[in-house]
Amino acid sequence: MTTREPIIQEPEAHESGESEGFEPEATRRDAGVAESSRANRGWWDRNADEYQVEHGTFLGDDRFVWCPEGLDEVEAELLGPQEDLKDKEVLEIGAGAAQCSRWLAAQGARPVALDLSHRQLQHALRIGGSFPLVCADAGALPFADGAFDLACSAYGALPFVADPRLVLREVRRVLRPGGRFVFSVTHPVRWAFPDEPGPEGLSVSASYFDRTPYVEQDDDGRAVYVEHHRTLGDRVRDVVGAGFRLVDLVEPEWPAWNSSEWGGWSPLRGNLIPGTAIFVCERD
Repeated sequence: MTTREPIIQEPEAHESGESEGFEPEATRRDAGVAESSRANRGWWDRNADEYQVEHGTFLGDDRFVWCPEGLDEVEAELLGPQEDLKDKEVLEIGAGAAQCSRWLAAQGARPVALDLSHRQLQHALRIGGSFPLVCADAGALPFADGAFDLACSAYGALPFVADPRLVLREVRRVLRPGGRFVFSVTHPVRWAFPDEPGPEGLSVSASYFDRTPYVEQDDDGRAVYVEHHRTLGDRVRDVVGAGFRLVDLVEPEWPAWNSSEWGGWSPLRGNLIPGTAIFVCERD
């Protein structure tokens, strides 16, 4: 598990004319499906190199880590027993550099790694693997009905889309009957707290019930990053409304071995409030 160097070529200039040293304005405002998708594709293309350098050692090249707490699929088996993964068709959504797909392939599964960001998938190519890489929006999956046995998403797509029900319906469509979808997102309670790893991140600063998206925008008011909030109840209703059965809701506790900080995640906060929610869903 080594941190890799950035790859290949410089990313393309941002379409809004964003320049080096640009500091976006953080605000709370509405952002629809198309604006959110465009902004986040651009953000991940611009920041993929930095993300992989900063978090590559923690994620590894071929581990399946669900969250900053470090919950590993080897122990969690949220997709099912490890020995049952052999020959399963698995879709990873928001794959990034496809670390999870690489682990799945090592178990004998047949993964497909999908991401909105072409730059992230360049990192997947750099690390290597024999499985397909697909650059597409999770709200319009380019696969036939019933193409997969399993689907997974470790902080991919769902925190960033304006209509998570659209993604959930698409995932259900491409799953076979009885198929399982497991996805992790920032725990909804975190929305009420500042995104800080220290003591300043322990005091409520906003309403948990305020669903107004968090938006970073350029000088012309165009979104360059968008994150959407759903309450815990919203997430459950989204899952059920899309035709899934909720099998489990996992809130990983902060393990004693994990001394790292990742954005607003830290041992201090992790020992007091949940940081991640993992939804285990099945298509009936």
